[in-house]
Amino acid sequence: MEEVLNNCKGKKIDVACGTVAVYRGVVSEIRDGILVLKDDDGQSAYISIDKISVVYECSESSARPGFVS
Repeated sequence: MEEVLNNCKGKKIDVACGTVAVYRGVVSEIRDGILVLKDDDGQSAYISIDKISVVYECSESSARPGFVS
């Protein structure tokens, strides 16, 4: 898992830990079994790599509010 996360460094990902908790952010650091994600506000989340069950790469498509006709 650590090798996969190293390949995602600098990319925005979703990280699932178990069945309920999902975290989104840019991979900034992987060290000592800890993944550091930065969210859009610059806040850091520190996630134990051995608790991660799934990693998704996020697409950079921008959602636009309103109706599409």
